[in-house]
Amino acid sequence: MPDKTPITVAYGDGIGPEIMQATLKVLDAAGARLAPEVIEIGESVYKAGHSSGIAPESWASLRRTKVFLKSPITTPQGGGFKSLNVTIRKTLGLYANVRPCVSYHPFVQTQHPKMDLVIVRENEEDLYAGIEHRQTDEVFQCLKLITRPGCEKIVRYAFEYARAHGRKKVTCMTKDNIMKMTDGLFHRVFDEIAPLYPEIETEHSIIDIGAARLAVRPERFDVIVTPNLYGDIISDIAAELTGSVGLAGSANIGEHVAMFEAIHGSAPDIAGKGIANPSGLLLGAVMMLVHIRQADVAAKVHNAWLKAIEDGVYTADLHGAARLGRPFGSMDFADAVIDRLGHGPERLARVSYADAPTERRTAPPNYVRRAPAKKAIVGVDVFVHAGDASADYLAGRMQTLTHQPRPAGFSLQMITNRGVKVWPGGFPETFCTDHWRCRFMGVDAAGAPREVSHEDIIALLHNLASDGLDFIKTEHLCTFDGEAGYAMGQGQ
Repeated sequence: MPDKTPITVAYGDGIGPEIMQATLKVLDAAGARLAPEVIEIGESVYKAGHSSGIAPESWASLRRTKVFLKSPITTPQGGGFKSLNVTIRKTLGLYANVRPCVSYHPFVQTQHPKMDLVIVRENEEDLYAGIEHRQTDEVFQCLKLITRPGCEKIVRYAFEYARAHGRKKVTCMTKDNIMKMTDGLFHRVFDEIAPLYPEIETEHSIIDIGAARLAVRPERFDVIVTPNLYGDIISDIAAELTGSVGLAGSANIGEHVAMFEAIHGSAPDIAGKGIANPSGLLLGAVMMLVHIRQADVAAKVHNAWLKAIEDGVYTADLHGAARLGRPFGSMDFADAVIDRLGHGPERLARVSYADAPTERRTAPPNYVRRAPAKKAIVGVDVFVHAGDASADYLAGRMQTLTHQPRPAGFSLQMITNRGVKVWPGGFPETFCTDHWRCRFMGVDAAGAPREVSHEDIIALLHNLASDGLDFIKTEHLCTFDGEAGYAMGQGQ
């Protein structure tokens, strides 16, 4: 008999223990060759003093087995607790979140009977970097980080996935009509990589109209690739369109480790009642079996699950719509799937993973760093906290400070508030908070543009501080090979 594959298992919080018990029971009955290592994560670990929700010793299991089957967890509100999912994804480099969303018409009620798409979501960066600050009395900030390596890895993965799984089209969704640099980079990388896959149709959509089209005509999509936040939102929308978010499993793929889970949460309101639907976690486990090269067992479990759905084996979340017989509990549902092992659906399409590539084999090549661009600092944005000031007043003060008492060699170009230019030429109708961005550009004695140094910026800040201005943040304004690496203000 082949050796058992070590995997790390976490039972999680809320309904997590119930659906994990049901899932493992099905896997064991199907002959999955697994050697589980159980770790504790989630609420109890948070409350024991680990702000990340996972104890240090548990990392050793994840790094050893490299495969994680995880139930949902509860993150306590407040108190500085960080999302465990985000922590695991970023720490272990699980850059690709893969969420298949399939309709099971007519056995699961849906308005979209032909829906069969996969959302590939970037998993490590974007706003989920979680870098937030309170900067003034009125303004809070969250940094959106988009990197070229992150874009290249996820876009290549989406195309490799489409090629390996016989998918015909990849759609990129961003908001680069507004965020021209961050989302613009994602779109640009997509356009750079798409020609390497000439057999695959490509398109780009602004995320708002893309989400609207997904909600109305999901059958027009095949593979969708997006930055982190958009992917999180539209994958839940897509899963719900299939009939229930409780049916969707997901894979989190990295170069070294992979994590498999349901996409739904811990549902503490029904925890302990034995009525939760284990389908999402079970289908996540099917993806895991393919990943660890147990495709035979994966197909056996998936087809038995499809047969159970055809036979009206519904947990409470689906029973209300179907109104057929009694609702099944979590373990009853597992037993029903076990009873159908070796059988398959008669009307739904049977699945076969005999030729399916593992997620390891569909992974794109490692990122190759390019030669650095020629970088020049040409100015600085200085963010100022001033609750009782106007743009004209601030401009008047700052213009006298760009050369005195120490030469700094800057010219105040504009002031914005919440991104909107309010000086020069601001409108009195524009509402302003206590948070001002003041853009200084380097100039020489004749007023011509010039590069500036860190020492120049320090001298400018010294002048501002000496006059009592409360600067709270700076951003260097740089060019890269002569191209501006900063956005203009709205209205500039």
